[in-house]
Amino acid sequence: MVGLDPEALDMVLEAIGEFAQSELPAQKLLEFDRNDQVPLDVLRAMCSEKLGIQLLFIPTEYEGMGGGTFDVYRVCEAMAHIDLGVATGVLATFLGSDPIVVGGTPEQKKHWLTLIGNEGLLFAYGATEPEAGSDLAALKTTARRIEEDGHVEYVINGEKQWISNGGVADAYSILATAPGGPTWFVVEAGVPGFEHGKPEDKHGIRASNTAALTLDDVHVGADRVVGGEEGQGLLQAQKVFGYTRLMVAAFGLGAGWAALEIAIPYSTERIQAGTPLSEKQGYIHKLIVPHAVALEAGRAYVEETAERIDTEEGYFNTEGAIAKYLATEAGNAAADAAIQALGGYGYVKEFLVEKIRRDVRITTIYEGTSEIMEMTIARDRWQDHLKTRGRHYHDRATELEELHTEYPAVGAGIAALAAHALAELLEWARVDRLTRNQHVLLRFGELIAKAEGAGALARRAARAEAGTLNAKADRRFDAAALSAVSRVWARTAALDVAEQGLRWTVGADSSGRDVSAGASAIGLAAIHAAQAGLLADMNLVADALYGRQS
Repeated sequence: MVGLDPEALDMVLEAIGEFAQSELPAQKLLEFDRNDQVPLDVLRAMCSEKLGIQLLFIPTEYEGMGGGTFDVYRVCEAMAHIDLGVATGVLATFLGSDPIVVGGTPEQKKHWLTLIGNEGLLFAYGATEPEAGSDLAALKTTARRIEEDGHVEYVINGEKQWISNGGVADAYSILATAPGGPTWFVVEAGVPGFEHGKPEDKHGIRASNTAALTLDDVHVGADRVVGGEEGQGLLQAQKVFGYTRLMVAAFGLGAGWAALEIAIPYSTERIQAGTPLSEKQGYIHKLIVPHAVALEAGRAYVEETAERIDTEEGYFNTEGAIAKYLATEAGNAAADAAIQALGGYGYVKEFLVEKIRRDVRITTIYEGTSEIMEMTIARDRWQDHLKTRGRHYHDRATELEELHTEYPAVGAGIAALAAHALAELLEWARVDRLTRNQHVLLRFGELIAKAEGAGALARRAARAEAGTLNAKADRRFDAAALSAVSRVWARTAALDVAEQGLRWTVGADSSGRDVSAGASAIGLAAIHAAQAGLLADMNLVADALYGRQS
Protein backbone atom coordinates (compact mmCIF):
# COMPACT_ATOMS: atom_id res chain seq x y z
CA MET A 1 0.00 0.00 0.00
CA VAL A 2 1.30 3.44 -0.98
CA GLY A 3 1.66 5.92 1.86
CA LEU A 4 0.11 5.44 5.28
CA ASP A 5 -1.81 2.37 6.36
CA PRO A 6 -5.51 2.98 7.12
CA GLU A 7 -4.99 2.96 10.88
CA ALA A 8 -2.23 5.56 10.67
CA LEU A 9 -4.36 7.79 8.43
CA ASP A 10 -7.26 7.52 10.87
CA MET A 11 -4.94 8.60 13.67
CA VAL A 12 -3.82 11.64 11.66
CA LEU A 13 -7.41 12.63 10.88
CA GLU A 14 -8.39 12.17 14.51
CA ALA A 15 -5.45 14.31 15.63
CA ILE A 16 -6.48 17.08 13.23
CA GLY A 17 -10.00 16.98 14.63
CA GLU A 18 -8.77 17.16 18.23
CA PHE A 19 -6.41 20.03 17.40
CA ALA A 20 -9.24 21.97 15.75
CA GLN A 21 -11.56 21.38 18.67
CA SER A 22 -9.07 22.81 21.14
CA GLU A 23 -7.35 25.48 19.05
CA LEU A 24 -9.85 26.48 16.34
CA PRO A 25 -13.39 26.70 17.74
CA ALA A 26 -15.99 28.41 15.56
CA GLN A 27 -15.86 31.72 17.45
CA LYS A 28 -12.11 31.95 17.01
CA LEU A 29 -12.41 31.25 13.27
CA LEU A 30 -15.02 34.00 12.99
CA GLU A 31 -12.71 36.33 14.90
CA PHE A 32 -9.80 35.61 12.54
CA ASP A 33 -12.08 36.39 9.61
CA ARG A 34 -13.55 39.54 11.13
CA ASN A 35 -10.12 40.94 12.03
CA ASP A 36 -8.45 39.80 8.81
CA GLN A 37 -5.99 37.99 11.09
CA VAL A 38 -3.54 35.32 10.00
CA PRO A 39 -3.07 32.95 12.97
CA LEU A 40 0.62 32.41 12.35
CA ASP A 41 0.99 30.77 15.78
CA VAL A 42 -1.65 28.21 14.78
CA LEU A 43 0.08 27.51 11.45
CA ARG A 44 3.41 26.98 13.17
CA ALA A 45 1.77 24.81 15.83
CA MET A 46 0.22 22.64 13.11
CA CYS A 47 3.66 22.25 11.56
CA SER A 48 5.40 21.45 14.85
CA GLU A 49 5.50 18.61 17.34
CA LYS A 50 2.09 19.75 18.61
CA LEU A 51 0.41 18.31 15.49
CA GLY A 52 3.15 17.54 12.94
CA ILE A 53 0.92 17.83 9.89
CA GLN A 54 3.94 18.79 7.77
CA LEU A 55 5.39 15.30 8.20
CA LEU A 56 2.63 13.80 6.08
CA PHE A 57 4.01 15.56 2.99
CA ILE A 58 7.66 14.65 3.60
CA PRO A 59 9.12 11.37 2.24
CA THR A 60 10.30 8.89 4.86
CA GLU A 61 13.93 9.21 3.72
CA TYR A 62 13.81 12.83 4.89
CA GLU A 63 12.34 11.97 8.29
CA GLY A 64 8.71 12.40 7.23
CA MET A 65 5.66 10.13 7.22
CA GLY A 66 5.69 9.63 3.45
CA GLY A 67 1.99 10.14 2.89
CA GLY A 68 0.65 9.20 -0.53
CA THR A 69 -1.72 11.23 -2.71
CA PHE A 70 -4.75 9.48 -1.24
CA ASP A 71 -3.61 10.38 2.27
CA VAL A 72 -3.03 13.99 1.26
CA TYR A 73 -6.51 14.24 -0.25
CA ARG A 74 -8.14 12.99 2.96
CA VAL A 75 -6.09 15.38 5.11
CA CYS A 76 -6.70 18.38 2.83
CA GLU A 77 -10.43 17.72 2.95
CA ALA A 78 -10.32 17.48 6.75
CA MET A 79 -8.40 20.75 7.06
CA ALA A 80 -10.73 22.60 4.67
CA HIS A 81 -13.70 21.26 6.60
CA ILE A 82 -12.30 23.16 9.61
CA ASP A 83 -11.17 26.38 7.90
CA LEU A 84 -10.11 26.96 4.33
CA GLY A 85 -7.88 29.90 5.19
CA VAL A 86 -5.82 27.90 7.68
CA ALA A 87 -5.77 24.99 5.24
CA THR A 88 -4.43 27.28 2.51
CA GLY A 89 -1.57 28.40 4.76
CA VAL A 90 -0.57 24.77 5.29
CA LEU A 91 -1.02 23.84 1.62
CA ALA A 92 1.16 26.75 0.50
CA THR A 93 4.21 25.21 2.17
CA PHE A 94 3.83 21.97 0.27
CA LEU A 95 2.97 23.65 -2.98
CA GLY A 96 6.08 25.77 -2.48
CA SER A 97 8.28 22.76 -1.82
CA ASP A 98 6.86 20.68 -4.70
CA PRO A 99 9.47 21.89 -7.26
CA ILE A 100 12.14 20.61 -4.87
CA VAL A 101 10.32 17.31 -4.30
CA VAL A 102 9.98 16.57 -8.03
CA GLY A 103 13.09 18.24 -9.39
CA GLY A 104 15.58 19.00 -6.63
CA THR A 105 19.02 17.45 -6.35
CA PRO A 106 19.48 14.89 -3.54
CA GLU A 107 21.32 17.54 -1.54
CA GLN A 108 18.54 20.09 -2.02
CA LYS A 109 15.87 17.61 -1.04
CA LYS A 110 17.72 16.59 2.09
CA HIS A 111 18.38 20.17 3.14
CA TRP A 112 14.99 21.77 2.53
CA LEU A 113 12.66 18.86 3.23
CA THR A 114 14.44 18.06 6.46
CA LEU A 115 14.06 21.70 7.53
CA ILE A 116 10.34 21.57 6.75
CA GLY A 117 9.96 18.29 8.62
CA ASN A 118 12.09 19.07 11.67
CA GLU A 119 11.62 22.82 12.06
CA GLY A 120 8.25 23.49 10.43
CA LEU A 121 9.75 25.83 7.84
CA LEU A 122 6.98 27.68 5.97
CA PHE A 123 7.32 27.87 2.17
CA ALA A 124 5.55 29.84 -0.55
CA TYR A 125 5.10 29.14 -4.27
CA GLY A 126 6.13 32.15 -6.35
CA ALA A 127 4.88 31.52 -9.87
CA THR A 128 1.92 33.82 -10.63
CA GLU A 129 2.69 37.29 -11.95
CA PRO A 130 0.57 40.47 -12.23
CA GLU A 131 0.16 40.27 -16.01
CA ALA A 132 0.80 36.59 -16.72
CA GLY A 133 -1.72 35.15 -14.24
CA SER A 134 -1.76 31.37 -14.55
CA ASP A 135 0.16 31.42 -17.84
CA LEU A 136 3.56 30.29 -16.62
CA ALA A 137 5.00 30.55 -20.12
CA ALA A 138 4.42 34.34 -20.06
CA LEU A 139 6.95 34.98 -17.29
CA LYS A 140 8.59 38.38 -17.00
CA THR A 141 10.68 37.67 -13.90
CA THR A 142 14.29 37.19 -15.00
CA ALA A 143 17.38 35.56 -13.53
CA ARG A 144 20.62 36.92 -14.97
CA ARG A 145 23.59 34.56 -14.69
CA ILE A 146 26.88 36.00 -13.45
CA GLU A 147 30.12 34.02 -13.45
CA GLU A 148 33.37 35.36 -12.01
CA ASP A 149 36.47 33.36 -11.15
CA GLY A 150 34.53 30.11 -11.40
CA HIS A 151 31.81 31.32 -9.01
CA VAL A 152 28.25 31.35 -10.42
CA GLU A 153 25.33 33.30 -9.04
CA TYR A 154 22.05 34.70 -10.35
CA VAL A 155 20.46 38.13 -10.05
CA ILE A 156 16.67 37.91 -10.00
CA ASN A 157 14.33 40.77 -10.91
CA GLY A 158 10.57 40.74 -11.17
CA GLU A 159 7.22 40.72 -9.41
CA LYS A 160 4.92 37.97 -8.19
CA GLN A 161 1.23 38.36 -7.39
CA TRP A 162 -1.36 36.51 -5.27
CA ILE A 163 1.23 34.49 -3.36
CA SER A 164 -0.20 32.44 -0.50
CA ASN A 165 2.09 32.78 2.55
CA GLY A 166 3.77 35.59 0.60
CA GLY A 167 4.24 37.76 3.66
CA VAL A 168 4.96 35.07 6.25
CA ALA A 169 7.02 32.33 4.58
CA ASP A 170 10.57 31.50 5.59
CA ALA A 171 11.56 30.46 2.06
CA TYR A 172 10.12 30.77 -1.45
CA SER A 173 10.23 28.84 -4.69
CA ILE A 174 10.52 31.53 -7.36
CA LEU A 175 10.02 30.83 -11.06
CA ALA A 176 12.17 33.07 -13.29
CA THR A 177 13.50 33.01 -16.82
CA ALA A 178 17.23 32.19 -16.77
CA PRO A 179 19.43 32.07 -19.89
CA GLY A 180 18.53 28.40 -20.27
CA GLY A 181 14.79 28.97 -19.87
CA PRO A 182 12.24 29.04 -17.02
CA THR A 183 13.91 27.87 -13.81
CA TRP A 184 12.92 27.49 -10.15
CA PHE A 185 15.08 29.16 -7.53
CA VAL A 186 14.88 28.92 -3.74
CA VAL A 187 14.98 32.38 -2.15
CA GLU A 188 14.99 32.86 1.60
CA ALA A 189 13.06 35.61 3.35
CA GLY A 190 15.06 38.66 4.32
CA VAL A 191 17.70 38.60 1.59
CA PRO A 192 18.55 42.08 0.21
CA GLY A 193 16.19 43.25 -2.51
CA PHE A 194 13.44 40.76 -1.67
CA GLU A 195 10.29 42.40 -0.31
CA HIS A 196 6.67 41.47 0.14
CA GLY A 197 3.70 43.81 -0.13
CA LYS A 198 0.94 44.40 2.36
CA PRO A 199 -1.55 41.56 2.86
CA GLU A 200 -4.31 41.56 0.27
CA ASP A 201 -7.76 42.58 1.57
CA LYS A 202 -9.53 39.48 0.33
CA HIS A 203 -13.15 38.42 -0.15
CA GLY A 204 -12.50 35.19 1.74
CA ILE A 205 -9.81 32.95 3.28
CA ARG A 206 -8.92 35.95 5.42
CA ALA A 207 -7.10 33.66 7.87
CA SER A 208 -4.45 33.08 5.20
CA ASN A 209 -1.78 35.52 4.10
CA THR A 210 -1.71 36.57 0.47
CA ALA A 211 0.83 39.15 -0.66
CA ALA A 212 2.73 40.36 -3.72
CA LEU A 213 6.49 39.85 -3.94
CA THR A 214 9.09 42.17 -5.41
CA LEU A 215 12.59 41.01 -6.38
CA ASP A 216 15.01 43.85 -7.06
CA ASP A 217 18.50 42.59 -7.88
CA VAL A 218 18.15 39.61 -5.54
CA HIS A 219 21.38 37.59 -5.57
CA VAL A 220 21.25 33.81 -5.09
CA GLY A 221 23.93 31.18 -5.50
CA ALA A 222 23.95 28.41 -8.08
CA ASP A 223 23.06 25.95 -5.31
CA ARG A 224 19.60 27.57 -5.25
CA VAL A 225 18.79 26.47 -8.80
CA VAL A 226 16.29 23.68 -8.26
CA GLY A 227 17.72 20.55 -9.84
CA GLY A 228 21.02 22.29 -10.58
CA GLU A 229 20.08 22.86 -14.23
CA GLU A 230 18.45 25.82 -15.95
CA GLY A 231 15.36 25.48 -18.10
CA GLN A 232 13.56 22.74 -16.16
CA GLY A 233 10.99 24.99 -14.44
CA LEU A 234 7.93 24.40 -16.59
CA LEU A 235 8.54 20.67 -16.71
CA GLN A 236 8.87 20.56 -12.93
CA ALA A 237 5.64 22.56 -12.58
CA GLN A 238 3.79 20.28 -15.01
CA LYS A 239 4.81 17.22 -13.02
CA VAL A 240 2.77 18.29 -10.01
CA PHE A 241 -0.32 19.93 -11.51
CA GLY A 242 -2.36 16.74 -11.24
CA TYR A 243 -1.33 16.34 -7.61
CA THR A 244 -1.73 19.94 -6.48
CA ARG A 245 -5.08 20.39 -8.23
CA LEU A 246 -6.27 17.31 -6.39
CA MET A 247 -5.43 19.09 -3.11
CA VAL A 248 -7.60 22.05 -4.12
CA ALA A 249 -10.35 19.66 -5.20
CA ALA A 250 -10.23 18.20 -1.69
CA PHE A 251 -10.60 21.74 -0.33
CA GLY A 252 -13.82 22.08 -2.33
CA LEU A 253 -15.10 18.83 -0.83
CA GLY A 254 -14.21 19.84 2.71
CA ALA A 255 -15.75 23.31 2.55
CA GLY A 256 -18.83 22.15 0.66
CA TRP A 257 -19.59 19.41 3.14
CA ALA A 258 -18.87 21.76 6.08
CA ALA A 259 -21.63 24.04 4.77
CA LEU A 260 -24.11 21.21 4.18
CA GLU A 261 -23.41 19.80 7.63
CA ILE A 262 -24.64 23.07 9.08
CA ALA A 263 -27.72 23.19 6.84
CA ILE A 264 -28.81 19.60 7.44
CA PRO A 265 -29.23 19.77 11.25
CA TYR A 266 -30.69 23.27 10.96
CA SER A 267 -33.43 21.90 8.69
CA THR A 268 -34.41 19.28 11.27
CA GLU A 269 -34.94 21.97 13.92
CA ARG A 270 -36.53 24.75 11.85
CA ILE A 271 -40.29 24.31 11.90
CA GLN A 272 -42.33 25.81 9.11
CA ALA A 273 -46.08 25.37 8.78
CA GLY A 274 -46.03 22.76 11.50
CA THR A 275 -43.31 20.46 10.18
CA PRO A 276 -39.50 20.58 10.00
CA LEU A 277 -37.92 21.80 6.79
CA SER A 278 -36.17 18.42 6.58
CA GLU A 279 -39.52 16.81 5.83
CA LYS A 280 -40.33 19.15 2.94
CA GLN A 281 -39.34 17.51 -0.31
CA GLY A 282 -39.09 20.77 -2.24
CA TYR A 283 -36.60 22.15 0.29
CA ILE A 284 -34.28 19.18 0.50
CA HIS A 285 -34.51 18.29 -3.19
CA LYS A 286 -33.43 21.80 -4.13
CA LEU A 287 -31.04 22.87 -1.38
CA ILE A 288 -29.51 19.69 0.04
CA VAL A 289 -29.65 16.55 -2.10
CA PRO A 290 -28.32 17.84 -5.47
CA HIS A 291 -25.32 19.40 -3.76
CA ALA A 292 -24.48 16.30 -1.74
CA VAL A 293 -24.67 14.31 -4.98
CA ALA A 294 -22.42 16.74 -6.88
CA LEU A 295 -19.85 16.69 -4.08
CA GLU A 296 -19.77 12.90 -4.16
CA ALA A 297 -19.28 12.92 -7.94
CA GLY A 298 -16.27 15.12 -7.31
CA ARG A 299 -15.07 12.78 -4.56
CA ALA A 300 -15.32 9.76 -6.82
CA TYR A 301 -13.11 11.41 -9.40
CA VAL A 302 -10.68 12.66 -6.73
CA GLU A 303 -10.29 9.20 -5.21
CA GLU A 304 -9.92 7.49 -8.57
CA THR A 305 -7.26 9.98 -9.66
CA ALA A 306 -5.45 9.81 -6.31
CA GLU A 307 -5.18 6.03 -6.65
CA ARG A 308 -3.79 6.39 -10.15
CA ILE A 309 -1.19 8.97 -9.11
CA ASP A 310 -0.10 6.67 -6.30
CA THR A 311 0.20 3.56 -8.46
CA GLU A 312 0.80 4.57 -12.10
CA GLU A 313 3.34 6.55 -14.08
CA GLY A 314 2.19 9.84 -15.58
CA TYR A 315 1.31 13.43 -14.78
CA PHE A 316 -2.53 13.14 -14.76
CA ASN A 317 -2.88 16.87 -15.40
CA THR A 318 -6.21 16.49 -17.18
CA GLU A 319 -7.57 14.17 -14.52
CA GLY A 320 -6.47 16.65 -11.87
CA ALA A 321 -8.28 19.39 -13.79
CA ILE A 322 -11.49 17.33 -13.95
CA ALA A 323 -11.30 16.54 -10.24
CA LYS A 324 -10.70 20.19 -9.35
CA TYR A 325 -13.46 21.42 -11.63
CA LEU A 326 -16.08 19.00 -10.31
CA ALA A 327 -15.24 19.30 -6.62
CA THR A 328 -14.69 23.06 -6.42
CA GLU A 329 -17.75 23.97 -8.47
CA ALA A 330 -19.76 21.59 -6.28
CA GLY A 331 -18.29 23.09 -3.11
CA ASN A 332 -19.22 26.61 -4.19
CA ALA A 333 -22.75 25.60 -5.12
CA ALA A 334 -23.20 23.67 -1.85
CA ALA A 335 -22.08 26.63 0.26
CA ASP A 336 -24.36 28.98 -1.66
CA ALA A 337 -27.30 26.63 -1.19
CA ALA A 338 -26.50 26.34 2.52
CA ILE A 339 -26.92 30.11 2.89
CA GLN A 340 -30.31 29.84 1.21
CA ALA A 341 -31.19 26.84 3.38
CA LEU A 342 -30.60 28.88 6.55
CA GLY A 343 -32.39 31.95 5.24
CA GLY A 344 -31.52 35.10 7.17
CA TYR A 345 -29.30 33.14 9.55
CA GLY A 346 -27.16 32.05 6.62
CA TYR A 347 -26.66 35.59 5.42
CA VAL A 348 -25.25 37.12 8.60
CA LYS A 349 -21.61 36.97 9.63
CA GLU A 350 -22.46 35.61 13.07
CA PHE A 351 -22.65 32.11 11.62
CA LEU A 352 -20.04 30.11 9.74
CA VAL A 353 -22.03 29.42 6.59
CA GLU A 354 -21.59 32.97 5.28
CA LYS A 355 -17.83 32.74 5.87
CA ILE A 356 -17.56 29.31 4.25
CA ARG A 357 -19.30 30.68 1.15
CA ARG A 358 -16.75 33.48 0.85
CA ASP A 359 -13.85 31.15 1.59
CA VAL A 360 -14.69 28.39 -0.87
CA ARG A 361 -14.99 30.83 -3.76
CA ILE A 362 -11.20 30.91 -4.11
CA THR A 363 -11.03 27.21 -4.94
CA THR A 364 -12.41 27.93 -8.42
CA ILE A 365 -9.65 30.52 -8.93
CA TYR A 366 -6.32 29.45 -7.43
CA GLU A 367 -4.29 26.61 -8.91
CA GLY A 368 -6.00 27.43 -12.20
CA THR A 369 -9.45 28.98 -12.68
CA SER A 370 -12.47 26.88 -13.60
CA GLU A 371 -12.22 28.32 -17.10
CA ILE A 372 -8.61 27.16 -17.43
CA MET A 373 -9.75 23.75 -16.19
CA GLU A 374 -12.51 23.66 -18.82
CA MET A 375 -10.05 24.50 -21.57
CA THR A 376 -7.46 22.01 -20.31
CA ILE A 377 -10.07 19.25 -20.18
CA ALA A 378 -11.56 20.04 -23.58
CA ARG A 379 -8.26 20.32 -25.45
CA ASP A 380 -6.89 17.07 -24.06
CA ARG A 381 -10.01 14.99 -24.56
CA TRP A 382 -10.50 16.54 -28.01
CA GLN A 383 -7.13 15.08 -28.94
CA ASP A 384 -8.24 11.70 -27.58
CA HIS A 385 -11.35 11.92 -29.76
CA LEU A 386 -9.28 12.70 -32.84
CA LYS A 387 -6.60 10.07 -32.18
CA THR A 388 -9.23 7.33 -31.73
CA ARG A 389 -11.28 8.44 -34.76
CA GLY A 390 -14.24 9.25 -32.54
CA ARG A 391 -14.11 6.06 -30.47
CA HIS A 392 -12.79 7.44 -27.16
CA TYR A 393 -16.09 8.04 -25.40
CA HIS A 394 -17.93 5.26 -27.22
CA ASP A 395 -15.30 2.89 -25.78
CA ARG A 396 -15.77 4.41 -22.29
CA ALA A 397 -19.51 3.89 -22.73
CA THR A 398 -18.99 0.23 -23.62
CA GLU A 399 -17.00 -0.25 -20.42
CA LEU A 400 -19.82 1.32 -18.43
CA GLU A 401 -22.38 -0.90 -20.16
CA GLU A 402 -20.33 -3.92 -19.08
CA LEU A 403 -20.23 -2.55 -15.54
CA HIS A 404 -24.02 -2.14 -15.67
CA THR A 405 -24.39 -5.82 -16.57
CA GLU A 406 -22.48 -6.82 -13.43
CA TYR A 407 -23.80 -4.09 -11.12
CA PRO A 408 -27.18 -2.94 -12.50
CA ALA A 409 -28.01 -0.70 -9.51
CA VAL A 410 -25.09 1.73 -9.73
CA GLY A 411 -26.23 3.90 -12.63
CA ALA A 412 -23.50 2.80 -15.03
CA GLY A 413 -26.00 2.28 -17.84
CA ILE A 414 -27.17 5.89 -17.59
CA ALA A 415 -23.58 7.11 -17.38
CA ALA A 416 -22.96 5.15 -20.60
CA LEU A 417 -25.72 7.15 -22.30
CA ALA A 418 -23.85 10.34 -21.33
CA ALA A 419 -20.60 9.00 -22.78
CA HIS A 420 -22.23 7.92 -26.06
CA ALA A 421 -23.90 11.33 -26.39
CA LEU A 422 -20.60 13.05 -25.74
CA ALA A 423 -18.89 11.03 -28.46
CA GLU A 424 -21.57 12.00 -31.00
CA LEU A 425 -21.41 15.68 -30.04
CA LEU A 426 -17.63 15.75 -30.38
CA GLU A 427 -17.88 14.14 -33.80
CA TRP A 428 -20.50 16.68 -34.88
CA ALA A 429 -18.08 19.40 -33.76
CA ARG A 430 -15.24 17.79 -35.71
CA VAL A 431 -17.15 17.43 -38.95
CA ASP A 432 -18.50 20.99 -38.88
CA ARG A 433 -15.34 22.49 -37.32
CA LEU A 434 -17.21 23.92 -34.36
CA THR A 435 -14.23 23.98 -32.01
CA ARG A 436 -13.04 27.11 -33.80
CA ASN A 437 -15.45 28.71 -31.31
CA GLN A 438 -13.73 28.97 -27.95
CA HIS A 439 -17.11 28.95 -26.22
CA VAL A 440 -17.84 25.51 -27.63
CA LEU A 441 -14.54 24.18 -26.28
CA LEU A 442 -15.27 25.60 -22.82
CA ARG A 443 -18.72 24.04 -22.72
CA PHE A 444 -17.31 20.72 -23.87
CA GLY A 445 -14.85 20.93 -20.97
CA GLU A 446 -17.73 21.26 -18.53
CA LEU A 447 -19.75 18.43 -20.10
CA ILE A 448 -16.75 16.11 -20.32
CA ALA A 449 -16.09 16.63 -16.61
CA LYS A 450 -19.69 15.81 -15.72
CA ALA A 451 -19.76 12.70 -17.91
CA GLU A 452 -16.44 11.40 -16.59
CA GLY A 453 -17.60 12.16 -13.06
CA ALA A 454 -20.64 9.97 -13.69
CA GLY A 455 -18.41 7.11 -14.79
CA ALA A 456 -16.13 7.47 -11.76
CA LEU A 457 -19.09 7.59 -9.38
CA ALA A 458 -20.63 4.47 -10.93
CA ARG A 459 -17.31 2.63 -10.56
CA ARG A 460 -17.02 3.80 -6.95
CA ALA A 461 -20.56 2.60 -6.20
CA ALA A 462 -19.77 -0.76 -7.79
CA ARG A 463 -16.66 -1.12 -5.64
CA ALA A 464 -18.70 -0.26 -2.56
CA GLU A 465 -21.20 -2.95 -3.48
CA ALA A 466 -18.39 -5.44 -4.07
CA GLY A 467 -16.62 -4.48 -0.84
CA THR A 468 -13.44 -3.45 -2.68
CA LEU A 469 -13.31 0.29 -1.97
CA ASN A 470 -9.89 1.61 -1.02
CA ALA A 471 -9.40 0.89 2.68
CA LYS A 472 -8.70 4.60 3.20
CA ALA A 473 -11.75 5.82 1.26
CA ASP A 474 -14.39 8.09 2.73
CA ARG A 475 -17.46 6.11 3.81
CA ARG A 476 -20.11 8.73 4.34
CA PHE A 477 -22.63 6.63 2.41
CA ASP A 478 -23.20 2.88 2.56
CA ALA A 479 -23.29 0.89 -0.68
CA ALA A 480 -27.04 1.17 -1.28
CA ALA A 481 -27.11 4.91 -0.66
CA LEU A 482 -24.01 5.45 -2.81
CA SER A 483 -25.73 3.64 -5.68
CA ALA A 484 -28.68 6.03 -5.36
CA VAL A 485 -26.26 8.97 -5.33
CA SER A 486 -24.64 7.60 -8.48
CA ARG A 487 -27.95 7.14 -10.27
CA VAL A 488 -28.99 10.73 -9.51
CA TRP A 489 -25.69 12.14 -10.80
CA ALA A 490 -25.70 9.92 -13.90
CA ARG A 491 -29.13 11.29 -14.85
CA THR A 492 -27.96 14.85 -14.25
CA ALA A 493 -24.79 14.40 -16.28
CA ALA A 494 -26.53 12.63 -19.16
CA LEU A 495 -29.23 15.29 -19.41
CA ASP A 496 -26.71 18.14 -19.28
CA VAL A 497 -24.49 16.52 -21.91
CA ALA A 498 -27.42 15.93 -24.24
CA GLU A 499 -29.37 19.15 -23.84
CA GLN A 500 -26.53 21.61 -23.24
CA GLY A 501 -24.32 19.87 -25.77
CA LEU A 502 -27.10 20.04 -28.35
CA ARG A 503 -27.68 23.69 -27.53
CA TRP A 504 -24.10 24.75 -28.15
CA THR A 505 -23.43 22.59 -31.19
CA VAL A 506 -26.61 23.85 -32.84
CA GLY A 507 -25.79 27.36 -31.66
CA ALA A 508 -22.37 27.24 -33.31
CA ASP A 509 -23.36 25.34 -36.47
CA SER A 510 -24.25 27.28 -39.60
CA SER A 511 -24.37 24.26 -41.91
CA GLY A 512 -28.12 23.72 -41.65
CA ARG A 513 -27.72 20.26 -40.16
CA ASP A 514 -30.99 18.50 -39.24
CA VAL A 515 -31.37 19.12 -35.50
CA SER A 516 -33.85 16.28 -35.01
CA ALA A 517 -31.34 13.88 -36.55
CA GLY A 518 -28.68 15.21 -34.20
CA ALA A 519 -30.98 14.75 -31.20
CA SER A 520 -31.61 11.19 -32.30
CA ALA A 521 -27.89 10.48 -32.76
CA ILE A 522 -27.05 11.57 -29.22
CA GLY A 523 -29.85 9.44 -27.78
CA LEU A 524 -31.85 12.35 -26.36
CA ALA A 525 -35.06 10.31 -26.09
CA ALA A 526 -33.30 7.51 -24.19
CA ILE A 527 -31.70 10.04 -21.83
CA HIS A 528 -35.11 11.61 -21.18
CA ALA A 529 -36.56 8.17 -20.50
CA ALA A 530 -33.69 7.42 -18.09
CA GLN A 531 -34.93 10.22 -15.83
CA ALA A 532 -37.66 7.84 -14.61
CA GLY A 533 -37.13 7.09 -10.93
CA LEU A 534 -35.20 10.31 -10.27
CA LEU A 535 -37.39 11.59 -7.45
CA ALA A 536 -37.45 8.18 -5.75
CA ASP A 537 -33.66 8.09 -5.81
CA MET A 538 -33.46 11.63 -4.47
CA ASN A 539 -35.68 10.51 -1.63
CA LEU A 540 -33.28 7.64 -0.93
CA VAL A 541 -30.33 10.05 -0.83
CA ALA A 542 -32.26 12.34 1.51
CA ASP A 543 -33.06 9.40 3.82
CA ALA A 544 -29.34 8.57 3.96
CA LEU A 545 -28.36 12.17 4.69
CA TYR A 546 -30.92 12.49 7.49
CA GLY A 547 -30.45 9.00 8.90
CA ARG A 548 -34.03 8.00 8.16
CA GLN A 549 -35.31 4.53 7.46
CA SER A 550 -36.35 4.33 3.82
